[in-house]
Amino acid sequence: MRFVPRAGFLRHEQRDRADYDGPLPIGQGQTSSQPRTVVDMLVLLGPRPGHRVLDVGAGSGWTTALLATLVGPAGWVLGVERLPDIAAFGAANLAAARLPWASIEVAQPGVLGAPEAGPFDRILCSAEARELPVDLVHQLRVSGVLVLPVRGRMLRVTRTSTAYEIERHGWYRFVPLVTGPEDGSDGRGQPA
Repeated sequence: MRFVPRAGFLRHEQRDRADYDGPLPIGQGQTSSQPRTVVDMLVLLGPRPGHRVLDVGAGSGWTTALLATLVGPAGWVLGVERLPDIAAFGAANLAAARLPWASIEVAQPGVLGAPEAGPFDRILCSAEARELPVDLVHQLRVSGVLVLPVRGRMLRVTRTSTAYEIERHGWYRFVPLVTGPEDGSDGRGQPA
């Protein structure tokens, strides 16, 4: 967190609150997550140098930059964000951080994650699903890890050769996971 200060990923009017340990607005109803929550998620995720990582709900780009710092230049991080204006804001913030092995793109409408870019060693999802989005699990390598909130509980999902294992950790609140603007999906790309 020292190497990637939150202030550089906030709107100008919020930058003086960068040390606040709570969510801060970044526009269009989206937030920069509480730093303590981000730390919890990164510890559960366990990214390592050289990993390929997907950051779903990249928002301001802060978690994408943190992940890029953890995987280093031998790794690669792709952030996806469903709202074009927020994706552009996050991409600009990320460019200023000078981590060329990381990028942020607008998510494809109706597609959860980035299946064409996988498989991934790690997937971080900073939006709350109603059910485990199996589509994201399928984008992991065997032994890959997905961390995301589902119905308020933080899940750590590890893909096995035949299925997946789930660990539950703590209670958290996030913006809802959707695959496109106002699409009414349940976070798995299926109608609610």
